[in-house]
Amino acid sequence: MVSIFDDMTQVCEAEVQRMLPLVDEQRRTEALRYKHLFGQFACLKSWLMLKELLKPLDIDDLKMDFNEHGKPFLVHNPEVHFNLSHCKNGIAVAVDFSPIGIDIESFRRDNLTLVRKTMNPAEAEWIRISSDPVEAFTQFWTKKEAVVKLRGTGIVDDLHHVLDGEGYRLETHLNREKRYAWSVAYSQ
Repeated sequence: MVSIFDDMTQVCEAEVQRMLPLVDEQRRTEALRYKHLFGQFACLKSWLMLKELLKPLDIDDLKMDFNEHGKPFLVHNPEVHFNLSHCKNGIAVAVDFSPIGIDIESFRRDNLTLVRKTMNPAEAEWIRISSDPVEAFTQFWTKKEAVVKLRGTGIVDDLHHVLDGEGYRLETHLNREKRYAWSVAYSQ
């Protein structure tokens, strides 16, 4: 199950104050650590989106912990996997009964140094010849992030070869109007 939120007109202090009492103390504390309004909003909104996705599973205890690489898991429901992501143009949440990874990124100017650091030659060439290199780069980046998040290892892999592996299924989506891409990686 995936949920995407992209109505950034809702990002305001009043909405943060409205959401604060709707989350547990752990999430409230985490949200208030952010100095910027958007970080607070995204932290709270992603948690409320997760709660909505978990409702049909009758899960309301969202106490979480983190693995050694920082991937969150539900303490009392470790069989349910989830992942959260946000960027300035959207928030993405994914839930599954197998490991899952999701990433959402705003379109931003492609950076040749970053392309060389993160893409293999075939991916870099695909980006170069694409009709929209920014979209192409963002799609590849979200795919790689989703796979790394699925694995739960953080960015310790050689990013040039992240997509060379097996054992996962990828979906990638573009929202050209709102200028972002998102990808979700499912275990197979």
